[in-house]
Amino acid sequence: MAEKKPGGNTLADRLARLGLRTDAELILHLPLRYEDETRITAIRDAQAGVAAQFEVTVVDCELAYRPRRQLLCRVTDASGAMLLRFLNFYPNQQKVLQAGALLRVFGEPRGGFLGEEIIHPRVQVITAGTHLPDCLTPVYPTTAGLGQSTLRRLIARAFERIRIDDTLSDTLPVSLRESLGLMPIAEAIDQLHHPTPDIAQSQLESRNHPAWRRVQFDELLAQQLSLRRAYLSRRARGAPQLVATGTLTAALLHSLPFALTGAQQRAWQEIAHDLRQPYPMQRLLQGDVGSGKTIVAALAMLHAVEAGYQAALMAPTEILAEQHYRKLAAWMAPLGFEVVWLSGSMKKKDKLAAIAKVDAGTTALVVGTHALIEEDVRFARLGLAIVDEQHRFGVRQRLALKEKGAFAHQLTMSATPIPRTLAMSYYADLDVSVLDELPPGRTPVTTKLVSEARRDQVVARMHDACRAGGQAYWVCPLIEESEALQLKTAQETYERLSADLPDLHIGLVHGRLKNDEKAAVMAAFTAHEIQVLVATTVIEVGVDVPNASLMVIEHAERFGLAQLHQLRGRVGRGAAQSACILLYAQPLGETARARLKIIFENSDGFEIARLDLALRGPGEFIGARQSGLPLLRYADLEDTVLVEQARAAAEELLRDAPEQADAHLRRWLGGREELLKA
Repeated sequence: MAEKKPGGNTLADRLARLGLRTDAELILHLPLRYEDETRITAIRDAQAGVAAQFEVTVVDCELAYRPRRQLLCRVTDASGAMLLRFLNFYPNQQKVLQAGALLRVFGEPRGGFLGEEIIHPRVQVITAGTHLPDCLTPVYPTTAGLGQSTLRRLIARAFERIRIDDTLSDTLPVSLRESLGLMPIAEAIDQLHHPTPDIAQSQLESRNHPAWRRVQFDELLAQQLSLRRAYLSRRARGAPQLVATGTLTAALLHSLPFALTGAQQRAWQEIAHDLRQPYPMQRLLQGDVGSGKTIVAALAMLHAVEAGYQAALMAPTEILAEQHYRKLAAWMAPLGFEVVWLSGSMKKKDKLAAIAKVDAGTTALVVGTHALIEEDVRFARLGLAIVDEQHRFGVRQRLALKEKGAFAHQLTMSATPIPRTLAMSYYADLDVSVLDELPPGRTPVTTKLVSEARRDQVVARMHDACRAGGQAYWVCPLIEESEALQLKTAQETYERLSADLPDLHIGLVHGRLKNDEKAAVMAAFTAHEIQVLVATTVIEVGVDVPNASLMVIEHAERFGLAQLHQLRGRVGRGAAQSACILLYAQPLGETARARLKIIFENSDGFEIARLDLALRGPGEFIGARQSGLPLLRYADLEDTVLVEQARAAAEELLRDAPEQADAHLRRWLGGREELLKA
């Protein structure tokens, strides 16, 4: 496999980019689509834009130079004539395409100036009586410098070298396979590489064929096996049993001006139960914007303190971390507990003092940003690590906090609701608690879609709302390619609104402000000294100002659904009727239009997340690049039935056939299994 290519780039290197190093891996490299070269179409039956194969004789071939150098080849069959046009070609192609040559050509015909033509057809020189293929021609995923013909040849040789029934011996017990109505894996793989013409091409390409179903099941099963095995190995490890009397948590609940919702009580009981176990908790607490995750986290932290341990909460942004810190400090002060704040922007003297308290164990509660996982931060007795908005941290960062306490329990929180199919697959190694009801007093937010052409009307409405005693956010457009440009836009928006609304106090907050400046602006907004807050997406999470009842998002078409939903959740936190105005610019692309329609029609974060998953696919939804999860290549997470079946089968294999489970993991995950455990 290591034949040399020009420039020192070997064929092996190119195959390695596709993860193909062995015959078994080549055989599991499955086609994207197929071309039907098993039949010949007459030229007169050619349909524009429909790929087909024609058997033709070359009439003549010439070089043309207008508008650019190209090779024109006129061909005929018994029913008509056609032109083959080559824009890139080699001298030996000209030699092959001599008058009288018999060819099979494959491509998409289209109407041209000189009649029916195909640009860059695939060409095969044949002799009379050359047989047609007896199966569809596969088109494989490939990489630069690796052509389809080379890939097909290598996969064909792999099939010649091995016995497929031995190499792909079935990892599923016969009883399990038959109960699920799945075909043997060797038969499924063979059919996908060599489908006969009687199999509908549409069924293969839509991946609804039974052969695809077997592959999809096997891929989901590998994922489930890996995650469930990680779950079981965690259960086998020791962790401190955090047994508490409940005195402190009861005192906190008694001091609150509100009662927990049923969902909060249920989640808290599930967490308290886990903390008492002799193995590390690994639970995901997820709930919609404003569902009250922080108080549940506070109860868990107090439980750890009561059991004689420290608890730490890490958030991805300073604004969100500080919001948690302020809430926790206010709740803990009456109980006599200090909450230590730790962030990268602190003065060195203050930071060293905070680190010393954590190291000595004189403080039990710590809240901060990435600063918590710096090397010089050591915990005396870390019993509980909480990570908020966990999808915003990379794999190593999430693990780093957990490793500060070798046997610490871990709670992750997310305000980006995770659809059930994702929770069942990508989060199968976590226990999940869901906050599916909002605390009383939250008012529904009215969402309006408004064209940018009506911006002046929106400014007038905001002016009226603020004069009536309300407050508003104005979120500036997301400009991913340039943070500098985004800041410039925010500054310009601030100046423009200040000029348009001279009787209102307007503030500006963005990511480049120093933390004390940012804190001062946010404090002024909270105290109602500022009526309009112009902001970039730094306010996406963690900002809680009940009096703010209007949110304007400029160029809403540039934002993702999760961001739009998070931003909208900043209003509707008080008794006033609240609105979110999505300003959009024409023309709208198809995806942007679909996103705006979803956010306009839905307020339930779980439903929005489900539709977002359908729109974007799982890889982009969970940010696979930073989460470290290998993507599913063939399975569809919307297929809840197959996900459920794979999950149940994983439990059965791990219990009754662990050797087959190992073999299945080696086949489908290879060395990538570790990625799933972070």
